[in-house]
Amino acid sequence: MTSGNPTTGATNNTRYVIGVDVGTGSARAGIFDAAGHMVASAKQDITVFHESGAIVEQSSGEIWNAVCHSVQEALRQAAIAPAQIAGIGFDATCSLVVLGAGGQPLPVGPSEQPERNIIVWMDHRALEQAERINATGHDVLKFVGGKISPEMETPKLLWLLENRPAVFASAWQFFDLTDFLTWRATGDLSRSTCTVTCKWTYLAHERRWDESYFRTVGLGVLADEGFARIGQSVVEPGTPLGSGLTAHAAAELGLRAGTPVATGVIDAHAGGIGTVGAEGKPESCLGYVFGTSSCTMTTTRQPVFVPGVWGPYFSAMVPDAWLNEGGQSVAGAAIERLLAMHPLAQTAQKQAGQAGQSLPVMLAGLATQHADGADGLSDAVKLAEGLHVVPEFLGNRAPFADPHARAVIAGLTMETGLDSLVALYIAGICSIGYGLRQIIETQADADAPIEQVVISGGAGRLDLVRQLLADATGKPVLATHAEEPVLLGAAMLGGVAGGLFGDVRTAMAQMSRIARTYAPAAGETATLHDARYRAFTKLQSVAREIR
Repeated sequence: MTSGNPTTGATNNTRYVIGVDVGTGSARAGIFDAAGHMVASAKQDITVFHESGAIVEQSSGEIWNAVCHSVQEALRQAAIAPAQIAGIGFDATCSLVVLGAGGQPLPVGPSEQPERNIIVWMDHRALEQAERINATGHDVLKFVGGKISPEMETPKLLWLLENRPAVFASAWQFFDLTDFLTWRATGDLSRSTCTVTCKWTYLAHERRWDESYFRTVGLGVLADEGFARIGQSVVEPGTPLGSGLTAHAAAELGLRAGTPVATGVIDAHAGGIGTVGAEGKPESCLGYVFGTSSCTMTTTRQPVFVPGVWGPYFSAMVPDAWLNEGGQSVAGAAIERLLAMHPLAQTAQKQAGQAGQSLPVMLAGLATQHADGADGLSDAVKLAEGLHVVPEFLGNRAPFADPHARAVIAGLTMETGLDSLVALYIAGICSIGYGLRQIIETQADADAPIEQVVISGGAGRLDLVRQLLADATGKPVLATHAEEPVLLGAAMLGGVAGGLFGDVRTAMAQMSRIARTYAPAAGETATLHDARYRAFTKLQSVAREIR
């Protein structure tokens, strides 16, 4: 796919930057000019392996090949010479990559297939290990909202040590996926403050690993080694790595050797970088990345400790600022699961496919047609009358940090028609909004208030979704001009590494702009959402009690 015409009015002296985003299902590359306009993009799907026992795995080799394909295809579409690329930045999911001697992949699960060497972020095999770590009450846990998640890396490392000791012992490096990509591109083993602070318990504000934590939880071997396998050099996002692209990586990507490569970030944080600085005041905005899962990012000048919300993390997204990170373990995936449970799901899926749409897009269109009242799109909430959802299929990431939480649906009838499927979709979207509202209120109570939500992510692109989120939270939802704000955030880092911008804050302000604001509805619609939010919290509470 392409966007715009990069050759119109451009000369061979025009400089561009590349952003590479590796999500759960695909690798994507986008090429941007210095003003933040995307001139071309391409993507390649990647395989996700699911096994019983909450096991989810991927292949680092397949992912790197998909990255190379995407970059080459984007360059071809843009008709841009490699010499015009000023820099490249990477982001990826917070998944654990395990490499042996010589950078060879090692098997991380019972398949015994070496190419399956990534424990994906959503893999919950380390739930028991996370609970044991939390039971220690170590001071480091203050910086993850009081409880570490099985989605983070030290529980997964402990699982490997206990269940795959030979693999753990023979591992040469344990990487967060973003840091694997930058190593693969440059040969530089430096880790990003974003990845290791947010997911590995690195204390960026003190520039150190806490040795006592690793010894307390059973990973003392990593401390004995001086943390050589998880990162002895930790640098901020946007920092140029090594001597740029190695000759081998440059050939694979179709770029010039020596092209500057930026220290990367986690994918959700790239979305934050690509959005929250659009008005030059990131501290007033909550970055909300609405994808397969969701991530909330709040920036503060001073550290704020919020129970159940990860952080505060220093310099993990905006340099020299503190980050609180929350979110929902499933968001877009929760909507898909919710719809799949309906008797009409398969028929409706085929109907949507014949129209060239996804099922959620088709249902949003139908809901929009029915929302013809005085409040426009906001009237769609009335379609979900009596139907309530708590979408915690994979636990509660924030603000309760409860991996055992499960979804609740109340108000189902015997209806099996299309209208009931639309109603379920609307109830699901609203429930995502109520979960977001809960996080916002919890943070405000802890002295980290926000004024507005800046949205990114594929599941949040529709006008109806953005309006319902504004109504459900009672906060304005802002959308940027960028079609792909996550790619843009990664590209901003490439621009900093390549010298187009002096720092990340400058890149954020110059490459991103607000396109539209969705104001929350007032009056009866606001009152209705207040009532539905109370129902949401009651159902959530009852589910905890009966569990």
